[in-house]
Amino acid sequence: MRELVVGLLQLPTLGMNTTRLEFYLKKAKDRGCRVLLFGEYVLNQFFKELVAMPKEMIREQTQKHIEILKNLSREYDITLIAPIVEVKGAKYYKKIIKVSPKSTSYYMQQILINYPHWDEESFFSNPVKELNDPITFTVDGFKIAVMGGFELHFDRMWESIMRKRIDIVLLPTASTFNSKYRWRELISMRAFLNNCYILRANRVGDYLDDETHWKFYGDSFFVTPDGNIEMILEDRESMLIETITKDELAQSRRGWGFKAQLQKRGEL
Repeated sequence: MRELVVGLLQLPTLGMNTTRLEFYLKKAKDRGCRVLLFGEYVLNQFFKELVAMPKEMIREQTQKHIEILKNLSREYDITLIAPIVEVKGAKYYKKIIKVSPKSTSYYMQQILINYPHWDEESFFSNPVKELNDPITFTVDGFKIAVMGGFELHFDRMWESIMRKRIDIVLLPTASTFNSKYRWRELISMRAFLNNCYILRANRVGDYLDDETHWKFYGDSFFVTPDGNIEMILEDRESMLIETITKDELAQSRRGWGFKAQLQKRGEL
């Protein structure tokens, strides 16, 4: 195929009711969507909220949502990509689940934020070790990669994107504070330098602690292989559906020739 319809859901943390998801999945199916991306901390609460929740409640929440995703993927024939929190014994793991109509797989996020005000690395038990390539898969002849939002910042995570000639990177995030324009610039730059599409799904909603109002501002968007942001959602719940094409990918790669420059120097 020369075209692939992809989409994202810009949502706050969901409850257990599937009505909203069924509404969006039906709309996505009607528009021919084959891959649908969720933002971070949509199926589970924000990690700072998880601290006060019983582990068994988090475990049940995750398991319930995985079953919902499996059922919806089969019913609507759409591959679903969503960050989840897995509970094993006394430990938490931050992962991304890929649910297709026929199979389910997981990606363990490799680099977690470790700042004093936002220390996922200490909360989760994801191993700190030598980095592997992001998860990749193919839908209708298009090569797709997925990485965690924070992993966007590290060049090592992008080495395989050009080497494997990835067509689109799916990027779930939970960005807040005054970072909107920095994220736009970073993602546009990554799409341009790797001549690939990027679909960024950022959550919406609020979290209040004793000192700070964490406002997750949405601003989910779709970027072309030339680094142009084609569509941006605002700060409320919504869905974005776009079409990617082999022709646009080929034109961008041929025109800029970044990979060819590396290949003739034996770098790829």
